Amino acid sequence: MFRSDTLTNAMQDYVALQLGQRFIEPQTSDLHLVFKDSSTTTPLIFVLSAGTDPASDLYKFAEEMKFSKKLLAISLGQGQGVRAEALMKSAMERGKWVFFQNCHLSPSWMPSLERLIENIDPDKVHRDFRLWLTSMPSNKFPVSILQNSSKMTVEPPRGIKANLLKSYTSINDDFLISCEGRVSEFKSLVLSLCLFHGVTLERRKFGALGFNIPYEFTDGDLRICLSQLKMFLMEYSDIPFKVLTYTAGQINYGGRVTDDWDRRCIMNILDSFYNDNVFQDGFTYSPSGVYKQISTEIDHTGYMEYIRSLPINDTPEIFGLHDNANITFAQNETFALLGSLVMLQPRSGGGGGAKSRDEIIETQAKFILDKVEHPIPIGPVLKNYPVIYEESMNSVLVQEIIRYNKLLSAIHSTLNDLLKAIVGLVVMSQPLEEMSNDLFNNTVPGLWASKAYPSLKPLSAWVIDLGSRIQFIHTWIKDGIPPVFWISGFFFPQAFLTGTLQNYARTEVISIDTISFRFEILKLHFDAIDKRPKNGCYIRGLFMEGARWSADLHTIEESRAKELYTEFPVIWLIPEANREKPESGLYDCPIYKTLTRAGTLSTTGHSTNFVLPVEIPSNKPQSYWIKRGVALICALNY
Repeated sequence: MFRSDTLTNAMQDYVALQLGQRFIEPQTSDLHLVFKDSSTTTPLIFVLSAGTDPASDLYKFAEEMKFSKKLLAISLGQGQGVRAEALMKSAMERGKWVFFQNCHLSPSWMPSLERLIENIDPDKVHRDFRLWLTSMPSNKFPVSILQNSSKMTVEPPRGIKANLLKSYTSINDDFLISCEGRVSEFKSLVLSLCLFHGVTLERRKFGALGFNIPYEFTDGDLRICLSQLKMFLMEYSDIPFKVLTYTAGQINYGGRVTDDWDRRCIMNILDSFYNDNVFQDGFTYSPSGVYKQISTEIDHTGYMEYIRSLPINDTPEIFGLHDNANITFAQNETFALLGSLVMLQPRSGGGGGAKSRDEIIETQAKFILDKVEHPIPIGPVLKNYPVIYEESMNSVLVQEIIRYNKLLSAIHSTLNDLLKAIVGLVVMSQPLEEMSNDLFNNTVPGLWASKAYPSLKPLSAWVIDLGSRIQFIHTWIKDGIPPVFWISGFFFPQAFLTGTLQNYARTEVISIDTISFRFEILKLHFDAIDKRPKNGCYIRGLFMEGARWSADLHTIEESRAKELYTEFPVIWLIPEANREKPESGLYDCPIYKTLTRAGTLSTTGHSTNFVLPVEIPSNKPQSYWIKRGVALICALNY
């Protein structure tokens, strides 16, 4: 057995021991060396990763080569193909450099680019001509261009220290003293802004604890914020923190943010860096005091020396996260690595009497067919739970059964088709071939996932979970409406929540639009509850990530070391009309269906993975838990 959070480090140590240290260290691309190997017919390609932009490096290199005025750049996209082709032909004749950015955004023009490169005649084209390209990894990018080009991978700097070094390398003393009359404040806020930039970039490595969606913030976001900072300090007598926070958090960085909960997070992070306190002597950005404001009397060299003194490896405290976040990050890296290794497995069985691939798939298919129930007969349920005005839960039950039946039917029909295809009774179609690969790799087949509820569980755990969900429905049918609802067992929990509000609205004869939930955390275990509340409902089955619930103190508390998830007690959802939300003493905690938290944006403006926010008692400010990434989860990954 391996510890998943240490496996990647162990593999790095093994590679370094067997092959050498340089095989685990990032290698920088020297444009001078790459350029020497290029020619008029050999394009130079920057293979991008999230958060990287090699444009500034290329412009700097062009200046060194005296080609800054001969560099023609264009960002590809819809309708740019004709212009790009004209630029390339002109550059070929006049001996200029052409820089096509973001080729992955113009897949329809890639065949034309391939034709243009193939038709380059080295005897007729100007010898100074060079073609520079940037692209994210894409299956639409022409293979022939890749094979006949010089390729450079562009990795973003890793860690707060590396990001700060990159940010301060792009500025100089002239810039730091350019804000006349406000030099001290300007220097302090520049450091704050660069730290904020590093924090937002590096939070992505923590997965959903950092941001629900890994946004591609770039150096351009930082540059425009620095320009605005200088402009506003020059124009206003008082420092306009409200304006600075809005432009940076809602527009420059926030313009990329599509999730409301991520926007709440980034605004709270920004508040820690953009405030009056940063001007105080000895102000620290982290509890340990490692990241702090330094004397504004020093010059650019002094700032670079301070940045070089920072630790290479970040601790979660600078991000406002718990130390357990490092375990989550390490586990995510390990599972991604192991997932790639699984995909590289051979598809044919070995010798020595081992089972063949088809035999393994057949065994897996028969096992699942035996474990998964057939669709639930809907007729008896409609008879015992008719649609009535007084009880919306009857409609919720019927809707849940209809959804689960579609999934159960798909599982049985596709598995039976696959078993027939394995023995040659029917054709092994592409969907069935993909399904067999999924069964072999212990992942949920796409044919089922498209008809199923969101889940990140591997196939074996997913089948067990599906059995538990169907058992929850059977218990409801047999014993009547349960006193405590297992919210994780609902296919579509929003319908259940709406049904609860609807019951209250019809009982009290008031508009459902005026009703919202008040929340009460119970001390009783769900097994001890045998009766439904008069109003609202009890829910169970939630897990807390990023913190834990203290039953003794009746408040949210810090997680224990190495305890990533904890069970949350029963919550009483109490409907109230025209309710005013408390302003303090609570943490507005989102509930998500899975640990990824990200989903598709729906018409409500929320992610399809989002269920509802719950108000949890807290003795700390709400911003503390927001930066911690605290959330309630319906289902874990196992």
